[in-house]
Amino acid sequence: MATPDVLVIGAGLAGLNCARHLHERGLTVQVVEATDRVGGRVRTDTVDGFRLDRGFQVLLTAYPETQRELDYDALDLHPFHDGALVRYNGRFQRVADPRRHPWDAPRTVLARIGTLADKLRVLRLRQALADRSISAIMEQEERPTIEVLRERWGFSSVMIDRFFRPFLGGIFFDRALQASSRMFEFVFKMFAEGRTVLPAGGIDRIPAQMRRDLPDEAVRLNTRVEAIDEQTVTLATGNALEAPHVVVATEAPAANRLVGDVSPTEGRSTICLYYDAPRSPLDDPFLVLNGEGVGPINNLAVPSDVAPGYAPDDRALVSVVVVGTPAEDEAALQRSVRAQLIDWFGLEAGGWTHLQTQQLPYALPEQAPPFLSPHERPVRRRRGLYVCGDHRRTASLNGALAAGRAAADAVWADHTD
Repeated sequence: MATPDVLVIGAGLAGLNCARHLHERGLTVQVVEATDRVGGRVRTDTVDGFRLDRGFQVLLTAYPETQRELDYDALDLHPFHDGALVRYNGRFQRVADPRRHPWDAPRTVLARIGTLADKLRVLRLRQALADRSISAIMEQEERPTIEVLRERWGFSSVMIDRFFRPFLGGIFFDRALQASSRMFEFVFKMFAEGRTVLPAGGIDRIPAQMRRDLPDEAVRLNTRVEAIDEQTVTLATGNALEAPHVVVATEAPAANRLVGDVSPTEGRSTICLYYDAPRSPLDDPFLVLNGEGVGPINNLAVPSDVAPGYAPDDRALVSVVVVGTPAEDEAALQRSVRAQLIDWFGLEAGGWTHLQTQQLPYALPEQAPPFLSPHERPVRRRRGLYVCGDHRRTASLNGALAAGRAAADAVWADHTD
Protein backbone atom coordinates (compact mmCIF):
# COMPACT_ATOMS: atom_id res chain seq x y z
CA MET A 1 0.00 0.00 0.00
CA ALA A 2 1.26 3.46 -0.89
CA THR A 3 1.86 5.73 2.10
CA PRO A 4 -1.16 8.05 2.49
CA ASP A 5 -0.92 11.70 3.46
CA VAL A 6 -3.17 11.03 6.46
CA LEU A 7 -3.96 7.92 8.47
CA VAL A 8 -7.20 8.16 10.47
CA ILE A 9 -7.76 5.63 13.25
CA GLY A 10 -11.47 5.10 13.80
CA ALA A 11 -14.42 5.38 11.40
CA GLY A 12 -16.92 6.97 13.76
CA LEU A 13 -18.49 10.30 12.84
CA ALA A 14 -15.41 12.29 13.89
CA GLY A 15 -13.03 10.12 11.87
CA LEU A 16 -15.28 10.05 8.81
CA ASN A 17 -15.77 13.81 8.89
CA CYS A 18 -12.05 14.43 9.26
CA ALA A 19 -11.34 12.10 6.35
CA ARG A 20 -14.01 13.69 4.14
CA HIS A 21 -12.68 17.20 4.65
CA LEU A 22 -9.11 16.15 3.90
CA HIS A 23 -10.15 14.12 0.85
CA GLU A 24 -12.06 17.17 -0.46
CA ARG A 25 -8.81 19.15 -0.17
CA GLY A 26 -6.94 16.65 -2.28
CA LEU A 27 -5.03 14.69 0.36
CA THR A 28 -4.86 10.91 0.25
CA VAL A 29 -6.53 9.44 3.32
CA GLN A 30 -6.60 5.94 4.81
CA VAL A 31 -9.18 5.20 7.54
CA VAL A 32 -8.70 2.06 9.64
CA GLU A 33 -11.60 0.78 11.74
CA ALA A 34 -11.48 -2.02 14.30
CA THR A 35 -15.09 -3.19 13.78
CA ASP A 36 -17.00 -4.52 10.80
CA ARG A 37 -18.65 -1.25 9.79
CA VAL A 38 -18.35 2.53 9.91
CA GLY A 39 -20.19 4.74 12.39
CA GLY A 40 -18.67 3.90 15.77
CA ARG A 41 -21.46 4.23 18.36
CA VAL A 42 -23.82 5.45 15.63
CA ARG A 43 -24.77 1.95 14.61
CA THR A 44 -27.90 -0.03 13.71
CA ASP A 45 -28.36 -3.80 13.92
CA THR A 46 -30.98 -5.75 11.98
CA VAL A 47 -32.85 -8.48 13.87
CA ASP A 48 -35.82 -10.34 12.34
CA GLY A 49 -36.62 -7.41 10.05
CA PHE A 50 -36.38 -4.81 12.84
CA ARG A 51 -33.73 -2.11 12.84
CA LEU A 52 -32.26 -1.61 16.31
CA ASP A 53 -30.15 1.49 16.84
CA ARG A 54 -27.22 0.91 19.17
CA GLY A 55 -28.87 2.51 22.17
CA PHE A 56 -31.66 5.06 21.85
CA GLN A 57 -30.37 7.77 19.52
CA VAL A 58 -31.92 10.79 17.81
CA LEU A 59 -30.78 13.62 15.56
CA LEU A 60 -31.55 17.23 16.53
CA THR A 61 -32.00 19.12 13.28
CA ALA A 62 -30.87 22.42 14.83
CA TYR A 63 -27.33 21.13 15.36
CA PRO A 64 -25.15 23.52 13.33
CA GLU A 65 -22.61 20.85 12.38
CA THR A 66 -25.18 18.33 11.14
CA GLN A 67 -26.80 21.10 9.10
CA ARG A 68 -23.41 21.83 7.60
CA GLU A 69 -22.22 18.28 7.01
CA LEU A 70 -25.29 16.14 6.27
CA ASP A 71 -27.83 16.01 3.46
CA TYR A 72 -31.07 16.07 5.44
CA ASP A 73 -33.27 15.45 2.41
CA ALA A 74 -31.36 12.33 1.44
CA LEU A 75 -31.61 11.01 5.01
CA ASP A 76 -35.42 11.18 4.81
CA LEU A 77 -35.86 12.48 8.35
CA HIS A 78 -39.04 11.91 10.36
CA PRO A 79 -39.91 13.87 13.53
CA PHE A 80 -41.02 12.91 16.99
CA HIS A 81 -43.98 14.78 18.44
CA ASP A 82 -42.68 17.96 20.11
CA GLY A 83 -43.48 16.86 23.61
CA ALA A 84 -43.58 13.83 25.85
CA LEU A 85 -45.85 11.46 27.73
CA VAL A 86 -44.79 11.57 31.36
CA ARG A 87 -45.82 8.60 33.49
CA TYR A 88 -46.93 9.82 36.89
CA ASN A 89 -49.48 8.63 39.45
CA GLY A 90 -50.47 5.66 37.29
CA ARG A 91 -51.31 7.78 34.23
CA PHE A 92 -49.60 9.25 31.19
CA GLN A 93 -49.49 13.04 31.42
CA ARG A 94 -49.27 14.62 27.97
CA VAL A 95 -47.03 17.68 27.68
CA ALA A 96 -46.05 19.46 24.49
CA ASP A 97 -44.49 22.61 23.15
CA PRO A 98 -47.49 24.99 23.00
CA ARG A 99 -45.87 27.05 20.25
CA ARG A 100 -45.83 24.05 17.92
CA HIS A 101 -48.85 22.19 19.27
CA PRO A 102 -51.28 24.80 20.64
CA TRP A 103 -54.09 22.22 20.83
CA ASP A 104 -52.04 20.41 23.49
CA ALA A 105 -51.76 23.52 25.66
CA PRO A 106 -54.72 22.71 27.98
CA ARG A 107 -53.41 19.22 28.74
CA THR A 108 -49.91 20.60 29.25
CA VAL A 109 -51.16 23.16 31.75
CA LEU A 110 -53.15 20.51 33.64
CA ALA A 111 -50.41 17.85 33.59
CA ARG A 112 -49.28 17.07 37.13
CA ILE A 113 -45.56 17.27 36.48
CA GLY A 114 -44.94 20.70 37.94
CA THR A 115 -46.62 23.92 38.91
CA LEU A 116 -48.02 26.47 36.47
CA ALA A 117 -45.05 28.62 37.41
CA ASP A 118 -42.72 25.78 36.37
CA LYS A 119 -44.37 25.58 32.96
CA LEU A 120 -43.99 29.32 32.50
CA ARG A 121 -40.33 28.94 33.48
CA VAL A 122 -39.91 26.42 30.65
CA LEU A 123 -41.16 29.06 28.21
CA ARG A 124 -38.81 31.62 29.76
CA LEU A 125 -35.89 29.18 29.50
CA ARG A 126 -36.77 28.44 25.90
CA GLN A 127 -36.88 32.13 24.97
CA ALA A 128 -33.72 33.01 26.90
CA LEU A 129 -31.73 30.31 25.12
CA ALA A 130 -33.18 31.29 21.75
CA ASP A 131 -31.81 34.80 22.33
CA ARG A 132 -28.40 33.49 23.39
CA SER A 133 -25.71 32.27 21.00
CA ILE A 134 -24.01 28.92 21.45
CA SER A 135 -20.73 30.69 22.15
CA ALA A 136 -22.43 32.75 24.88
CA ILE A 137 -23.81 29.57 26.44
CA MET A 138 -20.32 28.09 26.47
CA GLU A 139 -18.95 31.18 28.22
CA GLN A 140 -21.38 30.97 31.15
CA GLU A 141 -20.17 29.59 34.46
CA GLU A 142 -20.09 25.80 34.23
CA ARG A 143 -21.98 24.06 37.03
CA PRO A 144 -23.87 20.77 37.47
CA THR A 145 -27.20 20.89 35.65
CA ILE A 146 -29.17 20.20 38.85
CA GLU A 147 -27.82 23.43 40.36
CA VAL A 148 -28.74 25.67 37.43
CA LEU A 149 -32.21 24.15 37.16
CA ARG A 150 -32.83 25.13 40.78
CA GLU A 151 -30.87 28.33 41.16
CA ARG A 152 -30.52 29.93 37.72
CA TRP A 153 -33.92 28.95 36.33
CA GLY A 154 -35.93 28.45 39.53
CA PHE A 155 -37.59 25.09 38.83
CA SER A 156 -39.28 23.28 41.69
CA SER A 157 -38.16 19.90 42.96
CA VAL A 158 -41.40 18.44 41.60
CA MET A 159 -40.65 19.63 38.06
CA ILE A 160 -37.07 18.46 38.28
CA ASP A 161 -37.97 15.00 39.58
CA ARG A 162 -40.94 14.34 37.31
CA PHE A 163 -39.66 15.85 34.07
CA PHE A 164 -36.02 16.86 33.96
CA ARG A 165 -34.59 13.74 35.64
CA PRO A 166 -36.07 11.30 33.11
CA PHE A 167 -35.77 13.68 30.15
CA LEU A 168 -32.16 14.73 30.67
CA GLY A 169 -31.34 11.37 32.25
CA GLY A 170 -32.15 9.74 28.91
CA ILE A 171 -29.97 12.25 27.05
CA PHE A 172 -26.93 12.30 29.34
CA PHE A 173 -27.49 8.86 30.99
CA ASP A 174 -27.28 10.73 34.28
CA ARG A 175 -30.44 10.91 36.41
CA ALA A 176 -28.48 12.70 39.12
CA LEU A 177 -28.18 15.62 36.66
CA GLN A 178 -24.50 16.21 37.30
CA ALA A 179 -23.76 16.88 33.60
CA SER A 180 -22.38 20.27 32.60
CA SER A 181 -24.86 23.15 32.67
CA ARG A 182 -23.29 24.34 29.41
CA MET A 183 -24.20 21.02 27.81
CA PHE A 184 -27.74 21.17 29.19
CA GLU A 185 -28.40 24.69 27.90
CA PHE A 186 -26.85 23.90 24.51
CA VAL A 187 -28.96 20.77 24.07
CA PHE A 188 -32.16 22.44 25.33
CA LYS A 189 -31.59 25.23 22.82
CA MET A 190 -31.24 22.63 20.05
CA PHE A 191 -34.47 20.88 21.09
CA ALA A 192 -36.30 24.22 21.11
CA GLU A 193 -35.01 25.51 17.77
CA GLY A 194 -35.32 22.37 15.66
CA ARG A 195 -36.99 18.99 15.46
CA THR A 196 -36.07 15.68 17.04
CA VAL A 197 -35.89 13.18 14.20
CA LEU A 198 -34.87 9.74 13.01
CA PRO A 199 -33.69 8.84 9.50
CA ALA A 200 -35.86 6.36 7.68
CA GLY A 201 -34.19 2.99 8.04
CA GLY A 202 -32.07 3.69 11.11
CA ILE A 203 -29.54 6.06 12.66
CA ASP A 204 -26.71 4.36 10.76
CA ARG A 205 -27.94 6.08 7.59
CA ILE A 206 -25.88 9.03 8.86
CA PRO A 207 -22.41 7.38 8.73
CA ALA A 208 -23.44 5.49 5.60
CA GLN A 209 -24.09 8.83 3.88
CA MET A 210 -20.72 10.17 5.02
CA ARG A 211 -18.89 7.02 3.89
CA ARG A 212 -20.10 7.50 0.32
CA ASP A 213 -18.00 10.67 0.04
CA LEU A 214 -14.79 8.62 0.35
CA PRO A 215 -13.21 6.28 -2.21
CA ASP A 216 -13.85 2.58 -1.62
CA GLU A 217 -10.20 1.91 -0.87
CA ALA A 218 -10.02 4.71 1.71
CA VAL A 219 -11.64 2.65 4.50
CA ARG A 220 -10.30 -0.62 5.92
CA LEU A 221 -12.62 -2.45 8.31
CA ASN A 222 -11.73 -5.13 10.87
CA THR A 223 -8.33 -3.47 11.29
CA ARG A 224 -7.40 -2.92 14.93
CA VAL A 225 -4.55 -0.61 15.96
CA GLU A 226 -2.31 -1.72 18.82
CA ALA A 227 0.24 1.08 19.13
CA ILE A 228 1.51 4.37 17.72
CA ASP A 229 5.20 5.28 17.68
CA GLU A 230 5.94 8.63 16.06
CA GLN A 231 4.39 8.23 12.57
CA THR A 232 4.28 4.43 12.63
CA VAL A 233 1.00 2.69 13.48
CA THR A 234 1.24 -0.98 14.46
CA LEU A 235 -1.81 -3.15 13.81
CA ALA A 236 -3.02 -6.15 15.82
CA THR A 237 -1.75 -8.35 12.99
CA GLY A 238 1.78 -7.06 13.58
CA ASN A 239 1.81 -5.15 10.29
CA ALA A 240 2.72 -1.47 10.35
CA LEU A 241 1.36 1.58 8.53
CA GLU A 242 2.99 4.99 8.22
CA ALA A 243 1.80 8.46 7.34
CA PRO A 244 3.03 12.04 7.82
CA HIS A 245 -0.18 12.79 9.72
CA VAL A 246 -1.95 10.39 12.11
CA VAL A 247 -5.40 11.23 13.49
CA VAL A 248 -6.73 9.21 16.44
CA ALA A 249 -10.54 9.39 16.11
CA THR A 250 -11.59 6.84 18.72
CA GLU A 251 -13.47 6.92 22.00
CA ALA A 252 -11.49 8.56 24.79
CA PRO A 253 -10.36 5.34 26.56
CA ALA A 254 -8.90 3.93 23.33
CA ALA A 255 -7.31 7.27 22.46
CA ASN A 256 -5.73 7.44 25.89
CA ARG A 257 -4.32 3.93 25.45
CA LEU A 258 -2.76 4.87 22.13
CA VAL A 259 -1.39 8.36 22.82
CA GLY A 260 -1.80 8.99 26.58
CA ASP A 261 -2.97 12.06 28.50
CA VAL A 262 -6.48 12.07 27.01
CA SER A 263 -9.20 13.06 29.44
CA PRO A 264 -11.87 12.53 30.49
CA THR A 265 -11.75 8.79 29.90
CA GLU A 266 -14.73 7.99 32.13
CA GLY A 267 -18.02 7.28 30.44
CA ARG A 268 -21.74 6.94 31.09
CA SER A 269 -23.43 3.57 30.60
CA THR A 270 -26.90 2.55 29.53
CA ILE A 271 -28.90 -0.52 28.59
CA CYS A 272 -31.45 -0.60 25.77
CA LEU A 273 -34.04 -3.37 25.45
CA TYR A 274 -35.99 -3.88 22.23
CA TYR A 275 -39.38 -5.56 21.81
CA ASP A 276 -41.50 -6.71 18.89
CA ALA A 277 -45.14 -5.71 19.46
CA PRO A 278 -48.16 -6.46 17.24
CA ARG A 279 -49.09 -2.78 17.36
CA SER A 280 -47.82 0.41 18.93
CA PRO A 281 -48.87 1.11 22.53
CA LEU A 282 -48.84 4.85 21.74
CA ASP A 283 -51.16 7.06 19.71
CA ASP A 284 -48.45 9.39 18.39
CA PRO A 285 -44.65 9.36 17.96
CA PHE A 286 -43.98 10.42 21.55
CA LEU A 287 -41.08 10.01 23.91
CA VAL A 288 -42.35 8.41 27.13
CA LEU A 289 -40.68 9.49 30.41
CA ASN A 290 -40.79 7.79 33.79
CA GLY A 291 -41.81 10.69 36.05
CA GLU A 292 -42.50 8.39 38.99
CA GLY A 293 -38.86 7.46 39.50
CA VAL A 294 -39.86 3.86 40.30
CA GLY A 295 -38.76 0.83 38.29
CA PRO A 296 -35.91 0.30 35.85
CA ILE A 297 -37.35 2.14 32.82
CA ASN A 298 -36.14 5.71 32.37
CA ASN A 299 -37.68 6.39 28.98
CA LEU A 300 -39.39 4.56 26.16
CA ALA A 301 -40.18 5.16 22.50
CA VAL A 302 -41.63 3.38 19.50
CA PRO A 303 -39.19 4.17 16.65
CA SER A 304 -41.48 2.53 14.09
CA ASP A 305 -44.10 5.21 14.93
CA VAL A 306 -41.54 7.84 13.98
CA ALA A 307 -39.82 6.59 10.83
CA PRO A 308 -40.48 3.80 8.33
CA GLY A 309 -38.09 0.89 8.09
CA TYR A 310 -37.67 0.31 11.82
CA ALA A 311 -40.18 -2.56 11.84
CA PRO A 312 -42.00 -4.81 9.37
CA ASP A 313 -45.24 -3.29 8.10
CA ASP A 314 -47.49 -5.27 10.44
CA ARG A 315 -45.38 -4.87 13.61
CA ALA A 316 -44.13 -2.18 16.01
CA LEU A 317 -40.69 -1.74 17.56
CA VAL A 318 -40.61 -0.68 21.23
CA SER A 319 -37.34 0.71 22.61
CA VAL A 320 -36.76 0.83 26.39
CA VAL A 321 -33.86 2.71 28.01
CA VAL A 322 -32.39 1.84 31.42
CA VAL A 323 -29.84 4.37 32.68
CA GLY A 324 -26.62 3.16 34.27
CA THR A 325 -25.68 -0.39 35.20
CA PRO A 326 -28.34 -2.19 37.28
CA ALA A 327 -27.19 -4.50 40.06
CA GLU A 328 -29.40 -7.33 38.79
CA ASP A 329 -28.36 -9.72 36.02
CA GLU A 330 -29.83 -9.54 32.52
CA ALA A 331 -32.56 -12.14 33.15
CA ALA A 332 -33.73 -10.35 36.29
CA LEU A 333 -33.60 -6.98 34.50
CA GLN A 334 -35.75 -8.35 31.69
CA ARG A 335 -38.31 -9.57 34.23
CA SER A 336 -38.49 -6.24 36.04
CA VAL A 337 -38.72 -4.29 32.76
CA ARG A 338 -41.48 -6.61 31.56
CA ALA A 339 -43.42 -6.14 34.80
CA GLN A 340 -43.19 -2.36 34.41
CA LEU A 341 -44.32 -2.53 30.79
CA ILE A 342 -47.37 -4.55 31.84
CA ASP A 343 -48.11 -2.01 34.56
CA TRP A 344 -47.93 0.81 32.02
CA PHE A 345 -49.62 -0.78 28.99
CA GLY A 346 -51.60 -3.74 30.27
CA LEU A 347 -51.32 -7.50 29.84
CA GLU A 348 -50.74 -7.16 26.10
CA ALA A 349 -47.18 -6.02 26.88
CA GLY A 350 -46.59 -9.41 28.47
CA GLY A 351 -46.79 -10.94 25.01
CA TRP A 352 -44.27 -8.66 23.34
CA THR A 353 -41.29 -10.57 21.98
CA HIS A 354 -37.94 -9.56 23.40
CA LEU A 355 -35.60 -8.95 20.44
CA GLN A 356 -32.33 -7.83 22.01
CA THR A 357 -30.73 -6.31 25.09
CA GLN A 358 -27.87 -3.93 24.32
CA GLN A 359 -25.47 -3.14 27.15
CA LEU A 360 -23.40 -0.05 26.40
CA PRO A 361 -20.69 0.46 29.06
CA TYR A 362 -19.40 3.57 27.24
CA ALA A 363 -22.46 5.18 25.70
CA LEU A 364 -21.24 8.76 26.23
CA PRO A 365 -18.24 10.53 27.76
CA GLU A 366 -18.68 11.65 31.36
CA GLN A 367 -19.89 15.26 31.08
CA ALA A 368 -19.77 16.54 34.66
CA PRO A 369 -17.91 19.84 35.09
CA PRO A 370 -15.26 20.69 34.02
CA PHE A 371 -16.07 18.68 30.86
CA LEU A 372 -16.69 21.85 28.83
CA SER A 373 -13.98 23.99 30.42
CA PRO A 374 -12.64 24.64 27.86
CA HIS A 375 -15.52 23.84 25.53
CA GLU A 376 -13.09 23.21 22.65
CA ARG A 377 -10.33 20.87 23.77
CA PRO A 378 -7.17 20.82 21.62
CA VAL A 379 -7.10 18.32 18.77
CA ARG A 380 -3.40 18.75 17.88
CA ARG A 381 -1.05 16.77 20.14
CA ARG A 382 2.03 17.68 18.13
CA ARG A 383 2.82 18.20 14.50
CA GLY A 384 1.76 14.99 12.78
CA LEU A 385 -0.43 13.62 15.61
CA TYR A 386 -4.03 14.64 16.28
CA VAL A 387 -6.93 13.43 18.46
CA CYS A 388 -10.63 13.98 17.76
CA GLY A 389 -13.99 12.67 18.91
CA ASP A 390 -16.98 13.86 20.91
CA HIS A 391 -14.75 13.94 24.01
CA ARG A 392 -13.02 16.98 22.44
CA ARG A 393 -16.24 19.01 22.04
CA THR A 394 -19.82 18.37 23.19
CA ALA A 395 -20.78 14.70 23.66
CA SER A 396 -23.21 14.68 20.73
CA LEU A 397 -23.43 14.09 17.00
CA ASN A 398 -22.71 17.80 16.66
CA GLY A 399 -19.60 17.54 18.82
CA ALA A 400 -18.23 14.52 16.98
CA LEU A 401 -18.59 16.22 13.59
CA ALA A 402 -17.12 19.48 14.90
CA ALA A 403 -14.09 17.71 16.36
CA GLY A 404 -13.49 15.83 13.12
CA ARG A 405 -13.60 19.04 11.12
CA ALA A 406 -11.26 20.74 13.61
CA ALA A 407 -8.76 17.90 13.27
CA ALA A 408 -8.90 18.16 9.49
CA ASP A 409 -8.22 21.90 9.72
CA ALA A 410 -5.21 21.25 11.99
CA VAL A 411 -3.83 18.61 9.62
CA TRP A 412 -4.29 20.89 6.64
CA ALA A 413 -2.59 23.80 8.40
CA ASP A 414 0.46 21.64 9.21
CA HIS A 415 0.51 20.06 5.76
CA THR A 416 0.53 23.42 4.00
CA ASP A 417 2.90 25.13 6.44
